[in-house]
Amino acid sequence: MKRVIAVASFGGHWIQLRRLSRVLSEHDTTYISTNRRLSETIGRGEKFICVPEASADSKLRMVMLFISAFFITLRLRPSVVLSTGAAPGLAFLIWGRLMGAKTIWIDSIANAEEMSRSGLIARRWATVWMCQWPEVAEKSGAEYSGSVL
Repeated sequence: MKRVIAVASFGGHWIQLRRLSRVLSEHDTTYISTNRRLSETIGRGEKFICVPEASADSKLRMVMLFISAFFITLRLRPSVVLSTGAAPGLAFLIWGRLMGAKTIWIDSIANAEEMSRSGLIARRWATVWMCQWPEVAEKSGAEYSGSVL
């Protein structure tokens, strides 16, 4: 059984991540997002951590997010970090990779024409870098295996 951090922002990113719950339930998974109420969407006994919301437009919040992500990743010592985006997923992906975890980025289905800004940065840090649109995957060099919606 692997120790997994599964992280996504609120909204569509979270919905896509939760669609992977059947696979994630086979592992010791800690879900991470930016809205405390999302803890109500996971199963009883599953772990949830809330982190600060951040974006490239709010540098201070981004610093706070990356500091939180560092200490959480250090404490949990995951063997895998999986994210469907956005900034919170990127923060955990980077720290996870630096700490030796396998990292998986699945860019949001919402990005139908090009990879997201976080997704482009994630390329450097992801062990597996995926996109949910075949055309975008081909154009960017990402892997395509279908969508999670």
